[in-house]
Amino acid sequence: MDSETKREIIMENYTHPLNRKRIDDPSYLKVNTRNASCIDNIDIYLKFANDKIIDIAFEGEACAISISATSVMINNLIGKTKEEALNYIHNFYAMTEGKTYDALLLQDGNAYSDIYKQGNRKTCATLPFRGLEKAILESDK
Repeated sequence: MDSETKREIIMENYTHPLNRKRIDDPSYLKVNTRNASCIDNIDIYLKFANDKIIDIAFEGEACAISISATSVMINNLIGKTKEEALNYIHNFYAMTEGKTYDALLLQDGNAYSDIYKQGNRKTCATLPFRGLEKAILESDK
């Protein structure tokens, strides 16, 4: 993926994020994820049916990288099983660490493939994934 395409994906998902809305439904699991060193503070709302993610939404205030990464995450994980979502999340982490990952699996998530070069931005990109991972793991308890 070339740098212009990456920029377009990030900016489109920042300016028009998917499912940015507050959910006041007790059937949704809510998890807060925040970066203590900046403005990023996102509530993620997650709904499961059996083992499948049937909806994800979010609200909050965050930088362009966090908002866009949240939107990309939502787009790629609705309809996935918990196991598939965790696989996606772990591949995203590997990519942001500059390690080997499944580029085909990540789809638009590849827009963040150079994030590992900027340590402070890595936290922004992985913030929603850490919240979603926590929610998935807690839902199995």
